[in-house]
Amino acid sequence: MMTTETETMTAKLMTGTQVPELEVKTLDGKLWKLSEQKPQNLTMIVFYRGVFCPICHSYLAEIDRLLGDFKQLGVEVIALSGDSQEAAQQSKDEWEIQNLTIGYEASLELMRRWGLYISKGAFKNEPPLFCEPGLFLVKPDGILFYAAVNSRPFGRPPISEMLSSIDFVLKKNYPIRGTE
Repeated sequence: MMTTETETMTAKLMTGTQVPELEVKTLDGKLWKLSEQKPQNLTMIVFYRGVFCPICHSYLAEIDRLLGDFKQLGVEVIALSGDSQEAAQQSKDEWEIQNLTIGYEASLELMRRWGLYISKGAFKNEPPLFCEPGLFLVKPDGILFYAAVNSRPFGRPPISEMLSSIDFVLKKNYPIRGTE
């Protein structure tokens, strides 16, 4: 398949394989590196579109509300976007995010390495390019356990379902799926 200048190929990540490195600045002034995370069970990485997205607002607010439940399951959570530090801070403040780690300035290259869909801004409040949502569960050894990638802002995995599903897979020692 040939690509044009305006078209870039993005390969999907395969469950059961090592994920790409992920480093992102966070609003708490740190550089968050996936390779340095030591969760009891999983790291949940949530890519969101940006401050302009009302669906992201409700999604991240629900994650923030349930963050203690995820921690009880041994799941550490980060949400990140390509937003600037100022826009990410605006999201945190306006959306009343209290405890969720927020990463910012994720590059388009990083988004593509993670298999995310990239969209062109179509409305005045949207940036020129941004990622569509993605949610990944990564085991402590860097192996991809679960991936959900969306081409639109809607259709994301419901957070309460993710919580109960993670509880189920941990209790049942459920295997990684989608590896073939």
